[in-house]
Amino acid sequence: MLELLLCSAFTILPDYLYRRYAQGKRLGHEITLYSVWFELRYGITACLGLTILLLTMILYFHPSTTAAVSFYRTVPILPEGSGRVEEVLVGLSDTVKAGQPIFRLDSSKQQAAMETARKKLSEIDAEIELAKAQLVVSEAQIQEAQSSYQQALDELATKAELQKRNAGTVAQRELEKLQNLVDGRQAGVAAAVANKQTTATQIASVLPAQRASAEAVLAEAQVELDKTVVRAGVDGILEQFTLRKGDVVNPMMRPAGVLVPSEAGRGGLIAGFNQLEAQVMKVGMLGEVTCVSKPMTIIPMVVSDVQELIATGQVRASDQLIDAQQVARPGTITVYMEPLFEGGFEGVPPGSNCIANAYTNNHDALADPDIGTGTWLFLHAVDAVGVVHAIILRLQALLLPIKTLVFSGGH
Repeated sequence: MLELLLCSAFTILPDYLYRRYAQGKRLGHEITLYSVWFELRYGITACLGLTILLLTMILYFHPSTTAAVSFYRTVPILPEGSGRVEEVLVGLSDTVKAGQPIFRLDSSKQQAAMETARKKLSEIDAEIELAKAQLVVSEAQIQEAQSSYQQALDELATKAELQKRNAGTVAQRELEKLQNLVDGRQAGVAAAVANKQTTATQIASVLPAQRASAEAVLAEAQVELDKTVVRAGVDGILEQFTLRKGDVVNPMMRPAGVLVPSEAGRGGLIAGFNQLEAQVMKVGMLGEVTCVSKPMTIIPMVVSDVQELIATGQVRASDQLIDAQQVARPGTITVYMEPLFEGGFEGVPPGSNCIANAYTNNHDALADPDIGTGTWLFLHAVDAVGVVHAIILRLQALLLPIKTLVFSGGH
């Protein structure tokens, strides 16, 4: 309607003035309700054509959409394992900080595993102390075996010397028995040394490895025990948190509630523009939005990103072939918009529906000294008609409460 009124000011109005004052035709006589088309046919035809041209230019170079939403993500509150709730540590819609405990599951099984791991570690520590004591015993056994070996060796040397001086003094059989005794005592020394080495190896390698393994089991048990306390991953607000003591939660089927991050949905919105504007939408374009949750307010925006893909063209592996006619409606160009000024989205609840405008800016192109006259006029006209869309957005912002509350029957 605003475009039609604007175009009529340049077409129908001059035509009427010409008929009225130049040709002398009078309103209500020559120009009547029945003769309007014939008398003003040139102005009406030009008005309709100019209106269509103006609408096309405005909607193409300054696109608008009602599909703009401040989407936000939520974090499901889930334990890493199933269990029965032992204690709830927060309220229904409390604000929580990252790392703050939310609820605790029954941990009797994990505590038993923790205690078993501690006892195993204590048992290995006792074995280490016992092995150290055995090492002292082994050293004493080595000294004892060496003393016995030396004694037998000395006795053999004495008997051999006596036989050497007087062959009949010591029998050959006695020397052989002494030699066997020396060999046996020498083997005893080797066995005592080997026993000491075995004990030393246990102290140096085997038992420390067992202790490290027991510490790992203890740490694992501690981790499993810590998992029974479910904590907030980010700062946020709890919603739909109706968990109570005795409830059973499951990470696959039974979440405890939803955590809405503090900054979720407050940094901007996602808008879907017509595919026809794919060549117009650029990063850095200025825009404006008005939201249902904050009526009669215009929020300056800027395009921060333009998604290169259209969601409706996504293909998933299945047992059916793709048929293009199965797409019910064409997809839109996904555009990410952020407030131009800090705090611009204050008062707009996450998830709000908005009406968004984006404006083409040809300032850099107009600053080119080599630009032609026709191009200069056209680009100026493109930038100028953006004012019409800005006025329309403000009219929509003013009429939005009336349209929602009165004509749509909203409460």
